[in-house]
Amino acid sequence: MESATAVFAGAAFALFGAALLVWTGARTIQRAPVALGVSPVAATALATLFGVLFLVLGVWCLTRI
Repeated sequence: MESATAVFAGAAFALFGAALLVWTGARTIQRAPVALGVSPVAATALATLFGVLFLVLGVWCLTRI
């Protein structure tokens, strides 16, 4: 039962991290704001950081099965 939870959590984290990285990249290429009311450099850096963090967390969960 615990492996099913790890698979779900790993897939959810990895999917969210990958989607966040793709979305951030697309917004950056289009020169559109990543977050409204925030410095563009800070928003891009934080979104990229959290995207990578969630992707790594998802992969880590999937390796713990």
